[in-house]
Amino acid sequence: MVKSLIDSPEISSKPSRKLWMAAIKFPMYSVAIVPIATGTAVAYRNTGAINWSIFFMFLVSAVLILVWENLCNDVFDAETGIDINKAHSVVNLTGKKNLIFVIANICLLLGISGVLAISWIQQDIVVVSAIALCCFLGYIYQGPPFRLGYQGWGEVLCFFAFGPLGVSAAYYSQTKSWSIGSIAAAIIVGIITSLILFCSHFNQVADDLAAGKKSPVVRLGTKRSAQLLPWICAVIYGIAIIAIALKFFPIWTAIVLISLPIAWKLCTFISENHERAELLLNYRFIAVALHFVIGSCLSVSLIL
Repeated sequence: MVKSLIDSPEISSKPSRKLWMAAIKFPMYSVAIVPIATGTAVAYRNTGAINWSIFFMFLVSAVLILVWENLCNDVFDAETGIDINKAHSVVNLTGKKNLIFVIANICLLLGISGVLAISWIQQDIVVVSAIALCCFLGYIYQGPPFRLGYQGWGEVLCFFAFGPLGVSAAYYSQTKSWSIGSIAAAIIVGIITSLILFCSHFNQVADDLAAGKKSPVVRLGTKRSAQLLPWICAVIYGIAIIAIALKFFPIWTAIVLISLPIAWKLCTFISENHERAELLLNYRFIAVALHFVIGSCLSVSLIL
């Protein structure tokens, strides 16, 4: 079905608005926002103050860096041919791979400039160093000659970049220090971010196999991967409950449990349809919703 969309003259000459919305992936940018919001919320809980100029500067920088990563992902995947059936690839929609690569790198430079400004204000290189390492992990995930995502390491890289590194950098940008609470929050954010990437593999197993990409779902098979999902979700909620019991998080953090219906929907649907790629095409956005709700509840509870 997706192949027929690519071959459609209407889409080739004038891509539909729906395809462009899918390519831009607005909901996915919660992936950039949640680590910054969570790290800042932990800082507020510990210090009672927020430097709003640094917060917004960091937020815009994080979004720009994620734009770089998403665009580069389309560029590098176009080179391997793995996106040949991906109608909403920006490269496939525009046919201008080099231009997309230039735009991506401009976004990276602007994003890093914002983080450099934060480090200059603080007279401290910790924040920019942490984010530079995040960018390095983002590159080796998708970029030549590494392409570690093709070897099944994408979720691990994603966990560290958006979890311990991203959340801790946001916390440090406010406090110039570290805390156990920020690490606990970072682990939760890292896992739920990696969960989005994990869920995105179910509908593209055939293309991954054809391109030699050994994603975790390819390695484990769709059935065992689907069986793993409830355990991943259980770990997320378990860490939150343990952190509440140890008083790293306030009792208010229990509001993350309102996301349980979303987690149930995600796990049950993929379990029942793990081999039906056509039904799972957009189901990663349920994982995005779970990420957003847990991240928002976590941040709000820490501020309360």
